[in-house]
Amino acid sequence: MPKILLVEDEPSLRMLLHDNLEQEGYEVHAVADGLAGLDAWAEQSPDLIILDVMLPGRDGFSVARNLRKQDTRTPILFLTAKSRPKDVVRGFEAGGNDYLKKPFGLEELLVRVKVLLTDRRLLPLKADDQTIIQLGETVFDTRRRQLIFTASPPVQLTIREAELLQLLIQQQGEVVPKTYLLELIWGDDGFLNSRSLDVFISRLRKYLRSASDLEIANQRGVGYMLVVY
Repeated sequence: MPKILLVEDEPSLRMLLHDNLEQEGYEVHAVADGLAGLDAWAEQSPDLIILDVMLPGRDGFSVARNLRKQDTRTPILFLTAKSRPKDVVRGFEAGGNDYLKKPFGLEELLVRVKVLLTDRRLLPLKADDQTIIQLGETVFDTRRRQLIFTASPPVQLTIREAELLQLLIQQQGEVVPKTYLLELIWGDDGFLNSRSLDVFISRLRKYLRSASDLEIANQRGVGYMLVVY
């Protein structure tokens, strides 16, 4: 049974999420502030952390940064009333895997939880997800979501990083419009999602520095293209 740590200071929302997640079959441990969240993470070793940004004692970004010094693998889903682009970017830079803006629908939360737990292999994968893709001298293992280089350690991708890379691979050598990527991965091409896409492209470019024959090129104002030399 996947274990979820819920860090949310609003009592009614904390109770609502706790009860509904338990009904979905998850083991849930809920706390009300950032310091308690850090203690609970150390004690519980959760498979997923749902973390509110605005918390008493220590905010969610600070909690995430602290966790990432010791734990780089457990997915973090931010809950936030903040929707400014710089806040979204701060969340990803702090180590978040996804964010959900308040108010949100319960179904949307459950879907995002399922996706993040699938990414950790705690929920089953479909057989047709098991694919190896050769990119020059680099291997992209879509089943494990790993980039495997010839002279550097493998890089573990998040689910959205992997989705983005696969879309670029599908149209390798051609410019893929930003609007196309945003619609397929985020569901709309709004400004906040566009900033999120920029963050994920930057991450992929950083990873691909380990491959001398791969590059994500940018056509300003249009989109991105994966180039294999």
